Amino acid sequence: MGGWFVGLPLTSGPIVFFLALDHGAAFARAAAVGALAGAVAEAAFVLAYGWLASRAQWPVALGSGCLAFGAAILALQHVALALVWLFPAVILALALAFRLMPRGGEPRGGAPLPRWDIPARMAVTTALVLGLTGLAQPLGPRLAGLLATFPLYAAVLTVFAHRLEGPNPAVEVLRGLLLGLFSFAGFFVVLGGLIERVGVAPAFAAAGALALLVQAASLVLVVGKT
Repeated sequence: MGGWFVGLPLTSGPIVFFLALDHGAAFARAAAVGALAGAVAEAAFVLAYGWLASRAQWPVALGSGCLAFGAAILALQHVALALVWLFPAVILALALAFRLMPRGGEPRGGAPLPRWDIPARMAVTTALVLGLTGLAQPLGPRLAGLLATFPLYAAVLTVFAHRLEGPNPAVEVLRGLLLGLFSFAGFFVVLGGLIERVGVAPAFAAAGALALLVQAASLVLVVGKT
């Protein structure tokens, strides 16, 4: 459930919103298209971490996931597809990643999360939002959108699950993230398609509504696996 929930654009959505306010709808549209493509990089992170979770300690699995994410970002910078082609390609990549993921299992039990966990997540997320919005102009909208998709919340949840409860719960977090990324993709395809046509607020409202609908539909799958 935790992984599924953080599949929503909790950091990338605000980043694109602030880019729209600072640089205009055209800039934000390009960032939204980059964020949509970035879902593939998130899938690369998930697969790399998921397959190493039971074979290595969390630092190795996390490092490998980050390397896979970075390699995917480098490749995706040079892939320019129209939304009508990019969206089905992303959906296909997410479905394939979910099929290739190993299955998790029951946790072995562990200590509760430390008290500094939530404040640390908030601080790091705020730094990411401020950093990317501040560097968006030199980075360009596409790269800013791609980098905004780094699965910060999911990485934290996965690492804590791995450390405290073992590899199987970590894999389940990642499987939940993949299911949540379908709503992520829906959010950014609507945002990219509408923001220049209808304006910032209506586009974000429509994108958010679709994301919540898709998220609610995917909840059936999440609950069926818990």
